[in-house]
Amino acid sequence: MTALKSVALASAMLSVAGAAWADWPTDRPIEMIVAFAPGGGTDIMLRTLAPFVEAELGTQIPVMNRPGASGEIAYTALSQAKPDGYTISSLNTPGFLTMQVDRKLRFDPAAICPLARIVEDPGTFIVQAESEYQTLADLVAYAKENPGAVSVGTTGVGTDEHLAMLQLEQAAGIDLTAVPFAGANEAKTALLGGHVNLIGLNVAEYTTSDQNAVRALAQFAEARSTLAPDLPTAKEQGFDVLMSSERGLAARCDVPEADRARLAQAIETALANPEFQEKAKQQQLPLSYLSGTDWTAQMPARLDRFREILALVEGGQ
Repeated sequence: MTALKSVALASAMLSVAGAAWADWPTDRPIEMIVAFAPGGGTDIMLRTLAPFVEAELGTQIPVMNRPGASGEIAYTALSQAKPDGYTISSLNTPGFLTMQVDRKLRFDPAAICPLARIVEDPGTFIVQAESEYQTLADLVAYAKENPGAVSVGTTGVGTDEHLAMLQLEQAAGIDLTAVPFAGANEAKTALLGGHVNLIGLNVAEYTTSDQNAVRALAQFAEARSTLAPDLPTAKEQGFDVLMSSERGLAARCDVPEADRARLAQAIETALANPEFQEKAKQQQLPLSYLSGTDWTAQMPARLDRFREILALVEGGQ
């Protein structure tokens, strides 16, 4: 092949590559990874939102569940995907932050950039409807007499349910036993089967559950959520427990800035869509939008607080 033909071939290949890149995001689907099992709050939120983001971007967005390790499996998958804008992931705090404290990770948290916070949902503790525990005080009294006997289902170490459990241990001077599950639905199944005494859910997950089968003891918010105005807070019951779940979406930071901006804008526009707002209301989603930039700016303070909770436990209170 002559030098002239080689140059021409190389130019043609570059043109094809450039054209393919320019087709983003309409030439193939964008995979949306969910860090928890189907049926939980994160899964429901993103499956409700995905069609509206699809409409904004003009592409398909299949939702893929990659549960386990409090979200680390999903974040690792995102970090290993090509930085081409065709893979995004759910992002949940406190899990995304607390895992940076308590273990060596298979991904670099600094390489993952939030696109938007969608929901902030206070935590609750849930028991079977016929449980002997009517209040947090009942639970605490039993736990004091039976250290370690009360089992609490969570969605993993460092998640909001786990941190709420740790705070209650610290506030009440009790010892509870954490039992991790891959998602809220699995934890709920275990509760209904009598395999754990109580589980952590978020308020929205509780209010969409069968109220004849389960009952909430408290919500871990400063003030009662509008989704559960009759459910007392832990503070109202004399226990300093404050914890919520923030759920949103993220991409690799090395996705081209223009593409990350377009993803973020599509999400923001989809969230403002009146049809989505109505569906969110039906799903009892406590929408609390923050831009990726604003959410990122708040994370250091949250991480400091979570470190304090975990340090108290490691220091034996």
